[in-house]
Amino acid sequence: MSTAIRFLGIPFKNPIVLASGILGVTAASMKRCIDLGAGGVTVKSLSLKPRTGHRNPTMGGYDHFFLNAVGLSNPGVDAGIKELKRFKAICKAPLIGSVFAGSVSEFGAVTKKIVTAPIDLLEIDISCPNVGDEFGTPFAYSTEAAIAITKAVKKQSKRVPVIMKLSPNAWNIGEIARACEEAGADAVTAVNTASAMTIDSAFQVPFLANQVGGMSGPALKPIALKAVWDVHNTVKRIPIIATGGVTTGEDAIEMILAGGTLVGVGSAAFWRGPEVFGKIVKEMENYMKKKQVKNLSSLIGKAHRS
Repeated sequence: MSTAIRFLGIPFKNPIVLASGILGVTAASMKRCIDLGAGGVTVKSLSLKPRTGHRNPTMGGYDHFFLNAVGLSNPGVDAGIKELKRFKAICKAPLIGSVFAGSVSEFGAVTKKIVTAPIDLLEIDISCPNVGDEFGTPFAYSTEAAIAITKAVKKQSKRVPVIMKLSPNAWNIGEIARACEEAGADAVTAVNTASAMTIDSAFQVPFLANQVGGMSGPALKPIALKAVWDVHNTVKRIPIIATGGVTTGEDAIEMILAGGTLVGVGSAAFWRGPEVFGKIVKEMENYMKKKQVKNLSSLIGKAHRS
């Protein structure tokens, strides 16, 4: 019985990867996720220049969802590269870089820098739901923008495969994924957090200082699962990192059956602790034993064939 997965030719000991923006801030924090059972990690998204982000409160956990509007705070790609190098010096697990930008040319510029780091894959975040007012209409809703950004980063990323991270808010996510594929994307991540908000009834104002933020956690899973299903039905050849609301091994299996090759896990650490990665892998192994599945890869997209 094997949980090993190959993604774009890169071997992962299991398909569970740390999603961007949760615990992957420093080399030590990313290595800890590997030590706790993750098959790979995604670093917190980096921008061309340092970014402060939004003022507090920026996040909150609830019974069935987690809400955040951190605002993509990060030290900038130059400082981030130092942590990526430190990670690879202490850990050989697959490392996924992540970047975001406010324009097509800026995406190209930040990509040119980050690919000098020892990353195995590069995720391009065109789908953050809580910075739309700053960057204009979200790129993830436009096939034209998705195509232009994909081409710009592929031009700068000769060595490193490119993964386009898509939004669950896009009604045409399958069309966006197909456009990215035709523009040269090597894979897609489906999905980022969903745009959402809560209101503090005691103070009668939105809980987040930014008013709206990104929703993750169990409540997102059915939406993310449908997005993975739609993307798998639309793209012709590229694989999917299925992300959104995965908290248990059963959740992860569902994502794989829907078409995911890797499975991103992030805010589940809020409910089950940082040991969640190993717990999910163990639960997947139990499922495989029960169903007599020898290779986890045999389940990729299987729900479409039933």
